[in-house]
Amino acid sequence: MSIVALLSVAPVIEGSMASEVAEAVEALDDFDVTYETNPMGTVIEADDIDTLLAAVGAAHKAVDADRVSTFLKIDDKRARDQRAREKVDAVERELGRPARSEE
Repeated sequence: MSIVALLSVAPVIEGSMASEVAEAVEALDDFDVTYETNPMGTVIEADDIDTLLAAVGAAHKAVDADRVSTFLKIDDKRARDQRAREKVDAVERELGRPARSEE
């Protein structure tokens, strides 16, 4: 099974959040997950929900601020194992572009 999630963790502060966001992303390294950070958040993949939620909890706790905003969207496809890259590849094929995994 593969669980894919979109995670956004940020301090509620004025100015740049980059250093605190980096702390949240770095916390993911302590878990058996893969991830890719993009301008709107971090896509995380885990083999089970417990691992995913533990990683998310650590990322949230890693942000040192008086107020922290965390957004989590989970896609737990239980009948079929599908990785995040496969989802992107399917859209690329629909657009008539070669999927990255096919390049």
